[in-house]
Amino acid sequence: MSRSDSSAVSAGIAERILVLREQRVLLDVDLAALYGVSPKRLNEQFKRNTAKFPTDFAFRLDINELRILRSQIATSRWGGRRYLPIAFTEYGAIMAASVLNSPRAVEVSVYIVRAFVKLQQVLASNTKLARQLEELQKSVATLDARTRKQFEEVYRAIRALMAPPAAESRPIGFTADIGKGR
Repeated sequence: MSRSDSSAVSAGIAERILVLREQRVLLDVDLAALYGVSPKRLNEQFKRNTAKFPTDFAFRLDINELRILRSQIATSRWGGRRYLPIAFTEYGAIMAASVLNSPRAVEVSVYIVRAFVKLQQVLASNTKLARQLEELQKSVATLDARTRKQFEEVYRAIRALMAPPAAESRPIGFTADIGKGR
């Protein structure tokens, strides 16, 4: 897998990571798609190897969590499932790769770990930056009105930079010449 392919895979994984029960997780449907197996096969291996999946590795969602999740996503990706989804933490995703024992699962597990680490770094840096910005705001409170107004503009600009970038929208229709620099 080339470097650009691996960064695209990591970005795709990061988009699928959710926060449930104060843990970052991947749902069984998403993890199965990444590993190139059916959700049924992943869930079978989960059931057959329950001793390898303590609650800090994987857990089954309850009905309230599923309702909240569906309302956040707006459309159901799960259709008519008979069982509640399983959420895999970073460690659970790695363990799933070992119980699936397929070359693709082993390869993708590396990218999953990298995506979890990158997400953790981004969250930590934003927390640190927000704390520093708050301290700066407190120290500026003693300045005159004109200077405070200028700093408020700076704060707004910094917060705008901290926000995740908006997804680029592509025009509808034939777009073969987009990105060629013409």
